[in-house]
Amino acid sequence: MAVPKRKMAKSATRSRRATVMQISAKGLTKCPQCNELKLSHRVCPECGFYKGVEVIAK
Repeated sequence: MAVPKRKMAKSATRSRRATVMQISAKGLTKCPQCNELKLSHRVCPECGFYKGVEVIAK
């Protein structure tokens, strides 16, 4: 198993892991009913519609 010869600096470790820890909003889409942002494949929390059908009465 490979072992590093020297201690790796905290800044080098954290900068390498920074890209993994980034929070992204990839799953956000516009609701076709109310044009609010919602998670894709989920019921809109604002209007209660999913695929054009009212699932939750608001």
